[in-house]
Amino acid sequence: MYDYDVIISFITAFTLTYFVIPPIIRIAIKKKLYDVPDERRSHSEVTPRLGGIAIFAGAIFSIMLWTPFGQYGGDLQFVLCAFILIFLVGVKDDIDAISPSKKLLIEVLAALILFFKANVRISGLYGIMGIENISPFWSAVLTIFTIIVIINALNLIDGINGLSGSLTIIITGTLGVWFLLIKRYDLAVMALSAAGATAAFLKYNYSPAKIFMGDTGALLLGLICSILAINFIELNGLLDTFHPFRINAAPGVAIGILILPLFDTLRVFTTRILRGKHPLHPDRTHIHHLLIDSGLTHMQATAILAGVNIFFIILVFLLQRYTNNAMLIILLLVSISSFMVGGLYYSVQKKIKLTV
Repeated sequence: MYDYDVIISFITAFTLTYFVIPPIIRIAIKKKLYDVPDERRSHSEVTPRLGGIAIFAGAIFSIMLWTPFGQYGGDLQFVLCAFILIFLVGVKDDIDAISPSKKLLIEVLAALILFFKANVRISGLYGIMGIENISPFWSAVLTIFTIIVIINALNLIDGINGLSGSLTIIITGTLGVWFLLIKRYDLAVMALSAAGATAAFLKYNYSPAKIFMGDTGALLLGLICSILAINFIELNGLLDTFHPFRINAAPGVAIGILILPLFDTLRVFTTRILRGKHPLHPDRTHIHHLLIDSGLTHMQATAILAGVNIFFIILVFLLQRYTNNAMLIILLLVSISSFMVGGLYYSVQKKIKLTV
């Protein structure tokens, strides 16, 4: 019975978000709540940036309507509290920018609520570097760090039309199907509600974009992806060894599912630090910027990056059949990603030299 609820949750979130976005666009234009192009932006026209409000409305409404509270509702109230915190800081930043430190503080508070009240936590490393169990202190540190990294990775990848939304659908869709297969309907509803709301948003975000999701949408979707990824790792560890849907090297597979936003964030932060800049200093070194600078359109770059992420997801699901070593999978993912981005960077620099 709950299988149908999961499917309907996608439809519900899609429908509500789809019809909420047009009035938000009108209000944002009327109140001048839009992004103004500058040298770092990849768009040339003023564009409303409050699409995240519609994503929040569609996803939260669907989650509350279709989650089987009688069976799973115990921790969901605390998850919703974290959602509201992130939503509020996102709206504030989209309307009147706030400092990164204040935004980070709210993200930490939301992560603390998830760890201590909603039992969203990483309890071990599952063999990474030979470590299995970790202490409660390190569990808290690792969980909060992971949540914050994924939240900001989804936010930072939101730089061209359709990209963050497309990756979100791929990530939440993949994890949502797995939760459905193991009959964790609460998490499946959360994943498919986020996917449905984001799919409706993409109708208005593909080029020429009529609206952006802003921090409101990117931070919320990042939070949802972090919750799903952590639960994917932890619930997989509780499955019987011979369970048909048990995954080997679950941490490595989780990173593979989120590889594009995670790797791009790691790469950009590392290169900024090596150049003596603050890791949060904005620039045009993200992978989507490289693709745009190479001559591709927004939709071409989005299609390529979405395809790359799907490729990595297929790759890790194939690899996990042959190894329990999560670290081996992670190193392979990083090596392939570094090689691909290195080749892209070289081609862009070569094109720049030819045009000078």
